Amino acid sequence: MGVEIVTVPVLLLSTLLILSPSCFSLPLCTDSTSPITRNTTLAFCGYSGSTCCNATDDSAIQAQFSAMNIADSSCASKCNPYSGELYTVDDAPRTTPILCSNMTDGFCASTWDTCKNVAITNNPFATTSAPTKLSDLYHSEADFCMSAGGPVTDQTVCLNGNSASFPPTTSASPEGICIEKLDNATFFSMVPHPDGSNRVFLLTLAGKIFLAEVPNNGMGTLKYNASQPFLDLTDRVNVDFEFGLQGITFHPNFTNNGRFYVSYNCDSKTTPNCLGKCSCNPETGCDPSVIGVIDGVEPCQYQEVVAEYTVNGTSSSPVTATVASRIEVRRIFTMGLPYTTQHAGEVFFGPEDGYLYLMLGDGGNETNGDPWNFSQKKKSLLGKSLRLDINHFPTPADIINLGLFGNYTIPSDNPFINNSNSRPEIWALGFRNPWRCNYDSDRPSYLFCGETGQDHANTSTTFEKVSLVTKAGNYGWRVYDGFDLYNPTYTPGGSTPPSSINPIFPILGYYHYETHSNTGLAAIVAGFVYRAKTDPCLFGRFVYLDAYGFDMWTAAEIPYMSGNFTTQRVDFTCSKQSPIPCDFVDSTTIPKLSFVFSISQDNNEDLFLTAQTGVYRIVRSVHCGYKCNRDSENR
Repeated sequence: MGVEIVTVPVLLLSTLLILSPSCFSLPLCTDSTSPITRNTTLAFCGYSGSTCCNATDDSAIQAQFSAMNIADSSCASKCNPYSGELYTVDDAPRTTPILCSNMTDGFCASTWDTCKNVAITNNPFATTSAPTKLSDLYHSEADFCMSAGGPVTDQTVCLNGNSASFPPTTSASPEGICIEKLDNATFFSMVPHPDGSNRVFLLTLAGKIFLAEVPNNGMGTLKYNASQPFLDLTDRVNVDFEFGLQGITFHPNFTNNGRFYVSYNCDSKTTPNCLGKCSCNPETGCDPSVIGVIDGVEPCQYQEVVAEYTVNGTSSSPVTATVASRIEVRRIFTMGLPYTTQHAGEVFFGPEDGYLYLMLGDGGNETNGDPWNFSQKKKSLLGKSLRLDINHFPTPADIINLGLFGNYTIPSDNPFINNSNSRPEIWALGFRNPWRCNYDSDRPSYLFCGETGQDHANTSTTFEKVSLVTKAGNYGWRVYDGFDLYNPTYTPGGSTPPSSINPIFPILGYYHYETHSNTGLAAIVAGFVYRAKTDPCLFGRFVYLDAYGFDMWTAAEIPYMSGNFTTQRVDFTCSKQSPIPCDFVDSTTIPKLSFVFSISQDNNEDLFLTAQTGVYRIVRSVHCGYKCNRDSENR
């Protein structure tokens, strides 16, 4: 399974690329949009179908090519699909692509041989527009290849003439995953302290947040004061199986401004200041009276809240604060939920843009699966990824004209900001219940989101999935559930024809029957690309598991940067050096972690599992007797 690799046009000079800024040979475009489907062929580069480039880009590439006036046709061709990664080394941008210069490919050397004496106007290697030759600019092949191809390492993406050469950053297949237990308490999730230290925040579903210190591997248990939470919101959080404290995220400038944001659910009947605009309203084509009479639920009794809190005033600096003020600084977002399930609620900041993202599920009705079709309706915020600017205050006119759900503004590059038929907050759509979305720390354009499937009468068709989320992407629900068309039986809100959308299908996932535990599966718990130095045989692999705690998987992207993932189920067991015995629930010979809520990450990028039975950390595989052919790389 995988995402279609987007073929986009780039200009080839002496088989050197000059890339249009909006083109990218990845599942994503350079501006994080999803590719568009062209009905006509690009005039110059000749591409049609799925692409990141439009006619304007194509014309710009043609003009750029023509301006070069290349004297020898053997040193020129027009377009080829390559990755924008060819233009960076250690994140430093380049004006020309990186040419493979090792002895295996020899592409840089062949380019020199073919083009060194060819006159090229507006030569991209020159600082003048006058015609120049490569031999005018460089004394030798070695000088040219040092500039055009180096320094090239095994981590470098480079052009080898016919394709992009992707580095082997994914490790060999792991034999198993080794975990240690650090605490017996039940926590819902964990986030690292924004100061980069060994401290983390532990969240309970009921509304308490604790500040804890994480020991080195095999060196003890979590250290925190159970009687003194960092923040206690239990008086305003409504807790149930799918209600509670959903997440916490820290402002990108927290170490200076002390601001952070909490997502939780509240009950408008019992909690003051718990009343926002109802998500079931005429604008979304939803009738509250139908929900109340037919489904027996009072719509919008329960609310999704995102609120700002601060540590300012509790310590001399945000970094040294061990408690936060319980006084809400600012209400960012409040919205009434139509049902009592599938509302998601995770919040996080984009690592590159600094905006706040809020993930919302379709709003519920477990049996009938989004009967009001909220996920596909762009006038509804349900079943969406929202992108909000919380650093600027909305004007009174914004609040009235845009019908905002709180105290935020709209980023100017949100995809639907100028579409009167859409909510301007929307970044992506078509989600059922996105649960745990995480960026790859090495590639912040890769945002992985896990998503639970819809229960069917035949559970073999229930698909648990992972998607790469992009700007304006449509992830298919409720038209599709995973790769399968979904046929709802109750549709008071209408339906979306499959032919009217261009869905982005999952990159990973599993059906409920795909288990070696013979007990079935519950829901996907995703997931991080493993970037820690602890276990080299996991490095570069996406790690995820099922909530029942029997089944774990790792997935490798092959080839690297292609968007195609190959997955494998892996065994796991408890480290012989675990500070606390793991106390696995044993079903025959299969270890079980009890119910797992989240996979989390600390500032060392080690991965943790928060479960009903406690907190676990992934450690070196050799501590469990697993062999790793790269274990010598452990530090």
